[in-house]
Amino acid sequence: MSLKTKLILAISILLTSTFLATSLINYAVTRKTLREELLRSSLPLTGKNIYSEIQGSMMRPILVSTSMATDTFLKDWVRGGERDLSKIRNYLSEIKKRYGFLTTFFVSVASGKYYNEDGVFKTVGARDPRDVWFFAFGRTGKEYDLNVDLSEDDDDTLSIFVNCRVEDAQGRLLGVTGAGVNLGLVASRLKEARKRYAREIYLMDQDGVIQVHRDPDRIGCQTITRTGGICDVAGAILDQKSVDSVHEYDWQGSHHLLSVHYIPELEWYLIVDQDEAGVMKSARNSLIHTLVAGGCVSALVILLCVVTINYFQNRLEDLAQIDPLTNAANRHALEKRYARSAYRAERYGRAFSVIIIDLNKFKEINDTYGHIAGDAVLKRVAETIAASIRPSDLLARWGGDEFIILMDGGEQDARNMAKRILAAVSDASADPPVTFSYGLAEYRSGDDLNSLTMRADKLLYKAKDED
Repeated sequence: MSLKTKLILAISILLTSTFLATSLINYAVTRKTLREELLRSSLPLTGKNIYSEIQGSMMRPILVSTSMATDTFLKDWVRGGERDLSKIRNYLSEIKKRYGFLTTFFVSVASGKYYNEDGVFKTVGARDPRDVWFFAFGRTGKEYDLNVDLSEDDDDTLSIFVNCRVEDAQGRLLGVTGAGVNLGLVASRLKEARKRYAREIYLMDQDGVIQVHRDPDRIGCQTITRTGGICDVAGAILDQKSVDSVHEYDWQGSHHLLSVHYIPELEWYLIVDQDEAGVMKSARNSLIHTLVAGGCVSALVILLCVVTINYFQNRLEDLAQIDPLTNAANRHALEKRYARSAYRAERYGRAFSVIIIDLNKFKEINDTYGHIAGDAVLKRVAETIAASIRPSDLLARWGGDEFIILMDGGEQDARNMAKRILAAVSDASADPPVTFSYGLAEYRSGDDLNSLTMRADKLLYKAKDED
C-alpha cells in the first residue's frame, strides 16, 4: 500500500468517523430535544387547546342558563303560585329548541316540582339519590355549577347539566334552573382532536375510570389504576388537580409520554397520551438521510439552512406580532402583553384596562364605497388611534372592524381615553365619515383575557343597542 493510498485512507477514515460520530450525536440530541419538547410544550399545549374547545362548547349553555336564572318571567311565575303549567312548559320548550339543548328545566323550592319542556317531570325528594344534586347545590350558595349525570328525562343519556340559582329580590332561593347538554358533544370534540393531533385523547373521572374514549367498551369499565403500564403512574396522576402534569410509562415494549389536565368544571381529567416511538421515527429517518447525503454536502446544506431559517424566523417573528392591514398588534401580541400586565397587576397592584372599539355601520361603508375604501378606513382609524394613545399602551386588531386597546390605568382613565379617541376619529374622518361604539373594563384579580374582554363586550353591545 502506497503512502498516497494510506493518506487517502486515513483522511477517509477520519472524515467518515467524524461525520458518523457527529451524526450519531446529533441523532441523540434530536431525540432528547424532541422528548423534552413533547413533555414540556407540545403535549401540555395540546391538552390546553382541547380544554379550551370543551370549555367553549359549554359557554353557550352557561350563558343561557344564567340568563334564565335572572328572567323576570320565571320569577313572577313562581311567586304567582306556579299556576299556569303551559307557560313554564312553553318557556322551557322555546329555549330548548332555540339553542338545541338536550333538555331545559326548573325545579321549584316551594313545590318541589321538577319542570321540563314537557311539563311536570317529577317531584324531587331528599331521599332520592338522583335528587341529591338539587339539595346539595342549594346549600352551596354558588351562582351556578356544572355536573355530569344521567338525564332521567332522556333515557338516561349521559349529560352535562348547568345548574343556576333563581333568587328573589331578597336573595331567597326560589329554585334551580338550567340546561342539559349531551356529553356526546364533548366526545365528538375529542374524536376530532385525536385525528388532528395523532394522539390518544380521553377523559376520566376522579377515580381514574374512563368516561369518554374512542373505544366505547372502555367507557365506565376501564380504570387506569388497573391498566397495564399507566397504572404505575396512576397515583401521581390522580393526586394532582390544581396544576397540569406530565408522566411517562412503559407498556408492551413502547415508551409512552402523557400530559394530564384537570377540568374543574367537570371534575374530570383530560389525558393526552403519545407513543414516543411514533415521534422518534422522524428522527431515525433524518439520521439515515444524513448518513447517505455525506459529510461535506450535509454540513454545507445545514449551514445554509441555519442561516436561511434564522433569517426567515426573525422576519416571521416580526410579522407574527403585527396585523398586516392596519399595522396594529395582532391577537398573539395582545395575549403576550396581557400576561405581563396581569402579572404586574397581581404583584404590584398596577391597574390596567381594555377598551374594545367597534366601527359603526362599517358594512354599509363596504357596500357603498367598496372593500378597498373599507380597508382604507380601517387603516386611517388605526393610525388615528395609535396617535392618540400613549407609548406604553397597546393597540391591537380584535376582529374585522374591531380594535382593542390595552392600557395602563383604571376604568375612569379608560373612559377618558375612549372619549378622546372618539373625538380624534371623528375629526380625522373625511369621506366616508366614521364613528364607533366602545366598551371598556378594568382588570380584576383573577381575570383572564376572555373574562376581561367579555365584560367590555357586554358594555359595547349595550352601547350598540342604545345607538
